[in-house]
Amino acid sequence: MSDNIDTGRIDEAVLALLWNNLRGTGIAWKGFDWDAMERLYQSGFITNPVGKARSVELTPEGREEAERLFDALFARR
Repeated sequence: MSDNIDTGRIDEAVLALLWNNLRGTGIAWKGFDWDAMERLYQSGFITNPVGKARSVELTPEGREEAERLFDALFARR
């Protein structure tokens, strides 16, 4: 893997995809890169991803940012 990876952009895409699978419950499956999940947790966007649960919750700030990113990255114009 290249050392020239923009982890911020990866985190944005992961957060947007977490929003995509919320299903209205606020809970999203956590099947993404663990480093990205940890950074999103440290940024206050999701609950702690460490544990046996297969899902995480988005914080209110995380939901707002995730929806914004989803629209910016994936909405048709």
